[in-house]
Amino acid sequence: MGTGNRGYLMACAALAACLAAPAFADIYSFRDERGVVHFTNIKGLDPRYKLVRKEGAINPVSYTPTAPYTPTREELERYTAIIKTASQSYGVDARLVHAVISAESNYNPNAVSRTGAQGIMQLMPDTARRYGVQNSMDPIENIHAGTRYLRDLLAMFKGRLDLALAAYNAGENAVLRSGGIPPYAETRSYVPRVLGYYREFQKRG
Repeated sequence: MGTGNRGYLMACAALAACLAAPAFADIYSFRDERGVVHFTNIKGLDPRYKLVRKEGAINPVSYTPTAPYTPTREELERYTAIIKTASQSYGVDARLVHAVISAESNYNPNAVSRTGAQGIMQLMPDTARRYGVQNSMDPIENIHAGTRYLRDLLAMFKGRLDLALAAYNAGENAVLRSGGIPPYAETRSYVPRVLGYYREFQKRG
């Protein structure tokens, strides 16, 4: 078996283990005076936090991969250094950041969605405010905030990549309310798309 095939099988095994993870920690939340919702899995961190979900099982969902978006050499060269810095700063795999960007904006820093998400990682205005973003169209600010958000979602859902990605797309509350991947067509399409992109970036090394 070639090295590339072994790497692909290892990536698939890691993904399967992630999807099979049975539980995540208790989640606490509060809304501050600006209307920003905060989450933590640390009990007693702040008296404003209230329990919103007890630890429990999350049912895995089966996905069918889709063909990945392939960025141009110019796009990769333009943003790779920023992504590398952000990923190292916040402990998130740079290949995952590339995968999210591929799905969110196709590397367009001026992208704006019909729901108001902005910039290269499509930050919603509330999320941008939460992470102190002044200009969502600035790729450096946007990538750093989006990567921090991914880090926090991965921590919230105990490394469950599928749930973190679902929350990135639909919001933490939607995942918490549904106890898994929300039953939204967009989200159920988004998660496998990002996972497919992620596998492609993993194969590239």
